[in-house]
Amino acid sequence: MKSFYKAAQKNYKPFLMLCYDLLMLTAAFLLAMTIRFNGAGTVTEPAMALCLAMTLISSSFIFLRLGLYRTVIRYMGQQAIVAVLQGVTASAVVLAVASYLTYAGVPRSVPVIYWCFALITVGGSRWLVRVYYQMALEIHKTRVAIYGAGTAGLQLYKGLIHGEMYKTVAFFDDNASKQNTLIDGVLVYSPANIHEVIAERDISEILLAMPGVPKRRRREITRSLRERGIVVKVIPGMEELVDSAGRVSDVSQIYENILGRAPVEPQKELVSASITGKVVMVTGAGGSIGSELCRQIIQWAPAKLIMLESSEFSLYQIERELQQQQQDEGLQVEVTALLGDVRNRGRVAEIIQSFEVHTIYHAAAYKHVPLVEQNVVVGAENNVLGTLAVLEAAEAYGVEQFVLVSTDKAVRPTNVMGATKRLAELICQDFGRRFGRTRVCMVRFGNVLGSSGSVIPLFTDQINAGGPVTVTHPKVTRFFMTIPEAAQLVLQAGSMGRKGEVFVLDMGEPVRILDIARRLIQIMGHTVRDEANPDGDIEIQISGLRPGEKLYEELLLGDAVAGTDHPMIMRAEEERLPSEQLQSFMVELKDACVRQDCAAVHRLLIEAVKDYTPKQELVDTVWTQLSEAGVSGSAVSEGAEVRRLPVASGGRRVQRITGEVPEV
Repeated sequence: MKSFYKAAQKNYKPFLMLCYDLLMLTAAFLLAMTIRFNGAGTVTEPAMALCLAMTLISSSFIFLRLGLYRTVIRYMGQQAIVAVLQGVTASAVVLAVASYLTYAGVPRSVPVIYWCFALITVGGSRWLVRVYYQMALEIHKTRVAIYGAGTAGLQLYKGLIHGEMYKTVAFFDDNASKQNTLIDGVLVYSPANIHEVIAERDISEILLAMPGVPKRRRREITRSLRERGIVVKVIPGMEELVDSAGRVSDVSQIYENILGRAPVEPQKELVSASITGKVVMVTGAGGSIGSELCRQIIQWAPAKLIMLESSEFSLYQIERELQQQQQDEGLQVEVTALLGDVRNRGRVAEIIQSFEVHTIYHAAAYKHVPLVEQNVVVGAENNVLGTLAVLEAAEAYGVEQFVLVSTDKAVRPTNVMGATKRLAELICQDFGRRFGRTRVCMVRFGNVLGSSGSVIPLFTDQINAGGPVTVTHPKVTRFFMTIPEAAQLVLQAGSMGRKGEVFVLDMGEPVRILDIARRLIQIMGHTVRDEANPDGDIEIQISGLRPGEKLYEELLLGDAVAGTDHPMIMRAEEERLPSEQLQSFMVELKDACVRQDCAAVHRLLIEAVKDYTPKQELVDTVWTQLSEAGVSGSAVSEGAEVRRLPVASGGRRVQRITGEVPEV
């Protein structure tokens, strides 16, 4: 029944289009007969009705065969127009043949008149829909100008014509011979008149398409334009795209074949409200999401960008990258790179107070499911107590906005990572309800393509090594989005959050990991080796679900979902823990983490996170080692004194550390 419903959902549009076409063909026949006989009613005769029925049935098969209902009308091109012409012509021929076979006595001029009316109703209606869609689309497109009227500019212009984001209304070029000429009806202006043209043509952005020009000259152009308050985007040339063909091709192919939807575009007013002119701080700035947040934030002219990261190498890398980005794009943002751990409340508070931070994007988290499953206490400390420490410091020093980067694994979690992120969400919900100085919200999304630990880099490495590609389960599915798209969602939610809401992106349908593996193998120029193709290049092996891994992920806990200012972002109101109960959990959790009591931490996660259902016993690596050494769970949790127990290998001994933490 469910599969029938899905099939009906998928096919109802082609069915409606077919019904419409048959209705229009009937109308064309009636009009043709009416015109031929000057309004005399002759179409009610049985032979005439049989002739019409034969025409309609045959025409429906012809239209289906020609693929008229596989064409998306708004993208209808020359091939679709030819198909309509062929279908209508074939239908007129069928009418003539049916008239002869049924002795209906249809005059020879009727199929010709019928052909004219059918072409107008069937083809003309599609053309009108396409024109209407394009006109409606033009209203929502961002009006841009292309700086550079050479080959790269023309390629960019052609690429934007069929897109849904930008409309090119002007060209600019330094070459005087190209100025005042037309490119496909679009005038090329002199850069000397750029301000007047921008105001006159209502241009929002300048796209710099001059890959052949030296980088120094490009930097001069971007810097001069940005100094005038003009938004500039530097577009790479085709050679640069070819140089990174694997990466670019993968991204475009992934959008088309994996995401199943177009990238969600940001709304500028939502992004700028929490960033432009503000002191912005990103925790976990060296991670996949944190670093992308930093790349995008500096493009929105913050007063300062504070990057907090515990990994020295990761912080060094993103700092260097942002320096180069600012140099290439002519940006001038004060960026401060700071080493620190979000669990250190004093360090976080000192930073917030010193720099007078307005907005915090909290991306610091341990997110790799199997690793967190094997390091329970550290995972809880970082993901839960780290969030609590940053929130407390933010509220204490009057931070305006706090945004938690969350995950779909927090919804009905089956692993420690998901449970810790859900508990972090509960803390944010509590702060958003109890306090008013800091606006708190959370952004929840699915897997991020290309992030550290995600399937795409893993599969790519395995394919480059000759295989096999390992998939945990043939039925495992996930939601996917790109790193830039995830970062844009986080930035926009910062302006919409108020009282601990959860924001979720409408990510379309989940995708099977097995399908991603197959498609990626094909994208990289190989074939899949399986029973059907034993001579293929790359084998796919099923490795089994890892500890804490689910077959599928969800984005929402309940049905209380409302729209927002962005058409693709939803606001969810979800169940919250009473403040007293949550605070009690936090006291116990801090104590259990100090004592390194893995079992107590795990028990508290199960009690605090209502829908947390672990799929296996504790697999924490250290805890398991201690248990195998003869230290029971209760003995480990007491930890009041140093205990030395023999281990059954080479006389080694395990020292149990006391539960007391020395003051530093």
